[in-house]
Formats: sequence, C-alpha cells, structure tokens
Amino acid sequence: MMRDPISNNDLHGLFDSQRAASRRHPFPEWAERAGHLRSLKTLLQDNIDAIAAAIADDFGQRPRQETLMGELLGSLNGIRDALSHGHRWMRPQRRATNFWLRPARAALMPQPLGVVGIIVPWNYPLFLMIGPLTAALAAGNRVMIKLSEYAPRYAALIQSLFERQFGTDHIAIVTGGPDVAQAFGALPFDHLLFTGSTQVGRHVMQAASRNLTPVTLELGGKSPALITPGARFDSAVQAIIAGKLFNAGQTCIAPDYVLVERGRVDAFIQAAQHTAARLYPDFDHNPDYTTIINSRHYERLQTLLEQASEAGAAIHPLITGTSDPASRRLLPCCVTAAPDHIPLLQEEIFGPLLPVIPYDTLDQALAYINDRPRPLALYLFETERAVIDQVLKRTIAGGVTVNDTLLHILNDDLPFGGVGPSGIGAYHGYDGFATFSKLKPVFYQSRLNGRGLLLPPYGKTFERLIRLMLGR
Repeated sequence: MMRDPISNNDLHGLFDSQRAASRRHPFPEWAERAGHLRSLKTLLQDNIDAIAAAIADDFGQRPRQETLMGELLGSLNGIRDALSHGHRWMRPQRRATNFWLRPARAALMPQPLGVVGIIVPWNYPLFLMIGPLTAALAAGNRVMIKLSEYAPRYAALIQSLFERQFGTDHIAIVTGGPDVAQAFGALPFDHLLFTGSTQVGRHVMQAASRNLTPVTLELGGKSPALITPGARFDSAVQAIIAGKLFNAGQTCIAPDYVLVERGRVDAFIQAAQHTAARLYPDFDHNPDYTTIINSRHYERLQTLLEQASEAGAAIHPLITGTSDPASRRLLPCCVTAAPDHIPLLQEEIFGPLLPVIPYDTLDQALAYINDRPRPLALYLFETERAVIDQVLKRTIAGGVTVNDTLLHILNDDLPFGGVGPSGIGAYHGYDGFATFSKLKPVFYQSRLNGRGLLLPPYGKTFERLIRLMLGR
C-alpha cells in the first residue's frame, strides 16, 4: 500500500539528515562502500520474485522473464562490476608534472560529492534506479531516490525493503506525484540524475540551476535503426523487431524508426511480420507481451496511429490480433508512407509502433539522421568495416550497437548517456563512479623547489629564467 505523499518539511528533513551524516563522515573507506553494495546485491537477490510481481502488477502484464533480463541482470552485473573494480577506482590517479614544476608531483583524488539525488522513471523502475545508485554508493555518497508514481506497487515494495536494509540517512526512498517530484528536484543536491523525457528534463535542469546543482540527464528521443546494403537483412529485421517489442517499446533506447533501402521496404514489412508472429504467437492471449503502463499512454499511442492514418500513412499490423483498451494490450504495427510533419515522426514514440523510412543512398540516410536532434542510441546493420566506420564518423548519438539493438547499455565498461537533446553526462562502471565523485586535483610541492628564484625583488636572474621559461 502506498503511503501518504511526503510533506515538503519531511523531504527537507531527509535531505538535511543525509547532508549532516555526509559531513560527519565525508570519506567512507572501501570496506564500508563494498558492504553497502553487497547489502544491495543481497536485497535484490532475496526479493527477485516479489520485485518482478510488483512491476508486473504496475504494468498490468509484464512477463517475469523481461524483468529478469531487462532489470535484474543489468542491476546485478553493475553491482558485481563495482565490487570488482571500485577499490581501484578510489585510488588517487597520478598526473604528469610539467618540467618547470619538478620535482613536485600531481594527482587526482576521487572524493565523494556528498548527497546525490536520483529521479527514476516508470518504464524500467529497478534498472534505472540501481544503476545510478550503485555508482553513487561506490563513490561514497548518500543517496535520495524519487520513484515514479506510475509504478506504485513497485515503489511501495522498494521503500519497505530499503527501510529495513538501510538507514534513511544513507539511502532514502521518496514516493509521490508531480508536486513531490518538483520539490525533490529543487533540493540543493551535490549532484542530480534524472531519467525521463526531454520535456521534463528541461524543467529538472531549470530547477537544479537555481542551486547550481550539476545534473546528469538521461533523456530519450528518436533513436534510428539503419539497415545498409551490406547488412545481414533477416538478422537485422529480427534484432530490430525484438528490440522494439521488448517491454512493448517502452524503452528509452528502443529503435524509434528504421531506415531501409527503398526497394526493400516491402521485404522488411514481411520479415517483421514473420518475426513478430514467431515471437508472440496467439497474440491476444500471449503471456510474454508487455502491456502499456496506463490508459493515458495507451490513448496517446492510439492517437499517434490515428493521426498517421488520417495523414495518408499505411498501417501494417505485425501480428494477427486486436488491441484491447481494457487490458492496454496494443497491437504492434509498422507504419509506411508517413508524412514527415506528423507527431509519429516528430515525437519519441515509446511504444510498439515502428515507422519505416525509405532511402535511396547512404548519404541520404545519414542526412535524415543528422537533420534531426541527436538520438540517445543508433543501431547500424552492416558487415563491411569501411561502411561501419563511415557511419560512426558521420553521425553523433549517445551510444551505438552495431548489428544488434539495446545491448550497449548492458556493457558496464561503456558509459551510458545521451548527447544534446537526448541527455547530458553519463554513468555505468567507472564513468558512473567519476560522475558522482569530485576528481580533486592535488599538487604536492617538493621540499627542494625553485620557487625562490621567481620571487621579488626581481633582478637579472629572474629575467634570464623567465625568458627561458617563455621560450624566448
């Protein structure tokens, strides 16, 4: 059962408690940080079934297997990676000292920032909470987490589990609606990470700016899939459809549209229909297909389809079946011949609808991508190395998977983040540790040094030395 929304006074009280605790104990040693990470790992492992059930209840239907793959696997792997490497990440990093400052030495000292805020979306409420939380704990911080009101059963469960496992002066779980989220984002955190839409991200950044709080924004946008002539075509279609329909397309890095050679559009539709029918047989009763999170999002997706049809686009259902507003089970579709100005091609779709855009030349396809806001992800399907390199060099995206979809987010040694309208900053692995640390420059002066040669009163020795230093 969800609790009453937290009051503004209580929210500030939680923050003040964490800030005081951080100031009392500003630099936890690795043994303490590792202990928190191991406790987090145990909490997840001991409650896998309960967490999966709560998330399924919030969605209406979401298969346990998708939660295990899309939420638990990445979360646990991230914790294991931090436990394996965090002690090394903490070590001061030696930096070079230029000739005129020798024999002094220099280093970067990773230091906890203090109190970190994390705002979590509803679509992957566990993975997009545990990833930044793991990085913040490995960096030695206190953490406050705002969960989405669209996933109330999950939020209530997680709040209960964390309160039993951790003190709220170390990790505090906050629930509530937009008013709570707005107040949460206005707290003077030492760093704030938000995952969600570009539109809301602008408001979060504006609120954080009042406190000069640095932000990491994990946003979305329209992530393209590009099938080039050298692609393994059937494999490409399978990967795109599987990535698009995972979580019913409610994934920030889901393929948002696909660029296909003009002469292969019909072949793409046929292969997509074959793939979808094989993945989700008996669609109307299939237990492996996730439903849309709530009626508002379901109606939004239906409206996108209706607008596309009214504008002359062709709708291609990928499976034999029907959409059901009561259960929010939405039939996956490809859309062709859609005019560029309609919302389906302008807004992030966040559902099982896939526009198919024809192109004639690779230059034309790359221009189509580059003429639009920079995406969170790009998926390229090609086997020739020279073409792959050309596309990678001529496009900018938050992350890229070549010859598959989604998988770059699961590699903990790759930073995850957007670029431009799709996000600011990154986390995962060491990059997450660095995001939530102050890499403090430290200069260690040697007992024997030349400082005295550069002090007043200035004379001939200074003039000769400064000319030499300036290269004159």
